[in-house]
Amino acid sequence: MNLNMIEAAAERLQGHGRVTPLLSSPFIDEIAGRRVFIKPECLQHTGSFKYRGAWSAISALDPDIRAKGVIAFSSGNHAQGVALAARQHGVPAVIIMPEDAPRLKIDNTRALGAEVVLYDRAGGVDRDEIGARLSAERGLSLIKPFDNEFVIAGQGTTGLEIAAQAKAEGVEAADVLVCCGGGGLTSGIALALEGHAPGMRARPIEPEGFDDVIRSIASGQIEEITGPAIGLCDAIITKSPGQLTFPIMKRLCGPGIVVTNAEAKAAMRIAFERLKLVAEPGGAVALAAALY
Repeated sequence: MNLNMIEAAAERLQGHGRVTPLLSSPFIDEIAGRRVFIKPECLQHTGSFKYRGAWSAISALDPDIRAKGVIAFSSGNHAQGVALAARQHGVPAVIIMPEDAPRLKIDNTRALGAEVVLYDRAGGVDRDEIGARLSAERGLSLIKPFDNEFVIAGQGTTGLEIAAQAKAEGVEAADVLVCCGGGGLTSGIALALEGHAPGMRARPIEPEGFDDVIRSIASGQIEEITGPAIGLCDAIITKSPGQLTFPIMKRLCGPGIVVTNAEAKAAMRIAFERLKLVAEPGGAVALAAALY
């Protein structure tokens, strides 16, 4: 996994993914007591940065293999990203989603043309086993939500944009606060910044009770969350960082920040009232970390 892969992903995404802006607000700067810029990936296709990684991974497949279709598991955002990218490539997609995922995300994934297979997350059903079985039975390519080099590369294109946009604003040194689950976005941005903006560093932001990445970086080894992976910030709740993402974050990221549910909700309100942005809780944690 390297910078060249991220730059190649940016070329494949050109004309497909949206280049989201870097926004600012004097009101937000006043609350934070510092200059704050917001990269609103809620304006990306399907409302999430996950489209970047999905397109990157699917577009990188051999055409004959891609034609057989793809399979993914997700609580919603990766699901929708893969569903749309697969439809745009003209290939079938099967998405494994928990029964307790937000109903809107399940409906949206189906509306994008994917076959949705639901499983009982609370009951301990193993989504990996379901994915492996369906992949083998149908010849589908598994697109993991974060532990896939081409997915990481796609998410890293966000970092390339941040580096260029920050430079245009005269910013060369800054902390880049990244909402973090398994670490696909965080590790991709960290690699992009290392190559294009070495004065900037990525820092993982996680919701209370689900700080596996922060604890893993602190201990130097992968730490896991015990108990159900269910909470307000469902979009970024994972059991542990990925085998691919963790070494990158360990090497390149600054210390992380844990955000409470109340802080995430407050950040959602401020994003809407001051920037007219609709952010879900998992996406609002980065702004919350800057504000509180």
